[in-house]
This record gives sequence, C-alpha cells and structure tokens, in this order.
Amino acid sequence: MVKNLARRLRLGKVRAGDGSTLPEYRRWQLFSRSLFYLDLADHVYAVDVRHLAEAKSRKQHEKAVGKSPAALYRDGVQVHRSNLPAVFPVPGGVIEVATSAFGLKRMRFVSDDGSELALRPDRRSQEGLRERFGYRFPRTSAVVGFVSLVVLLTALVVSLLHGIEALTRIPVVAEHVGTFTSPVRLPTWAKITMGVAGALAAVERASRLRFNRLIDTITS
Repeated sequence: MVKNLARRLRLGKVRAGDGSTLPEYRRWQLFSRSLFYLDLADHVYAVDVRHLAEAKSRKQHEKAVGKSPAALYRDGVQVHRSNLPAVFPVPGGVIEVATSAFGLKRMRFVSDDGSELALRPDRRSQEGLRERFGYRFPRTSAVVGFVSLVVLLTALVVSLLHGIEALTRIPVVAEHVGTFTSPVRLPTWAKITMGVAGALAAVERASRLRFNRLIDTITS
C-alpha cells in the first residue's frame, strides 16, 4: 500500500515533455548522464537521466523548461519529464527511476500485474560499458563486484565502530552503559585511501544498479 501510494504521488509530479528530440549520448557524459531503452507496444522508449541537473533543478525548483533531471522519450521525442525519483507512465505499466549519491539505484519497467523488467543501457554509457565488460569477462567481473562489496562492508564496519565510540562518549550514555573504544585506529592516509576506495566501489555498484539500503546508504 505504501509503495503504491508513493508511486501515485510521483506520477502526479510528472509533467509534459517539451517535444524536443533525444540528444545523442557523448562519451564525455560518462559520469553525468545515464540513458536506458525499453521496447514496448511498437515504440522505443528512452529514459534520459542527467545526474548533474538533479542538484541544479532542486535549487531552481525546476523553473526552467527542459532542465529536469529525468525525461522520457518515445521514438526519440520527449513526452514527459520529472524530478527524481521518478515514475513515468507507459502502456501497460510504469517506468521507475531512482538515483543514489553515486549513480542509479533503480531503472525498471513495472507492469500492471507487478512483474518487473530491467531496461537496457546505452552501449556508450557507464552502465552499458560495465554490462559489456561483464559479458566479455564474467569471472573478472564477478571478482570486481566481490571486491567492491568487501570494500563497502569494511567501510561500514569501521564507520559503525567509530559511531558507537562517539555515542558512548556522550556523558549521559557513558554513565549508563560505559564507554567503548574502537579497536580500529586508522592513520590519515588510510582514512583517505578508504574513502577513495569506498567511492570507487559505490560507483562500480551503481553502474550495475546494485543498491542495498544499509550498505550503499550508510557508506555514501
């Protein structure tokens, strides 16, 4: 019920498109744009997500036409636009789009009967390149994915330990439960290295649309 209510609210925020044509994907947009396609009801639908436009549109309250962070195109013509997270109406269901701090976390078609179908990424996009890498080098791809998960889990554990330590230093808490000292002490260079590795791992997972509410939210 909550999910259906949220979906209806997001559908209500969708506005009519400006009729512009879908811009060609450029390689220099690798980290600022995501483009996905869906073949449906004899039409080709495309969802264009501008990651940098999201923050800009929120500050400007999306007053400028065409500056929305997400837009839906049908056969190359813009028919809808919306802020993120977005839910676009299409024949037989909706397309759900959501982002995280490091990229996409959801891009799927949800039919009226509840079944889900992933959209296909543009071959030149970050998500498309990662998908092709997975097809060509499945074992290496699996190792990269595993390493990304381990890095984020390590960062999560360290963050939790430091968080507990900070919490128990509050006088009221320390008086009732005592104090806790984290067994993990990282030098400055290690903290910087872990931060960079965590960011890269998060981007890698976002390129595969892998999102876990606990891991990818706390470590971002």
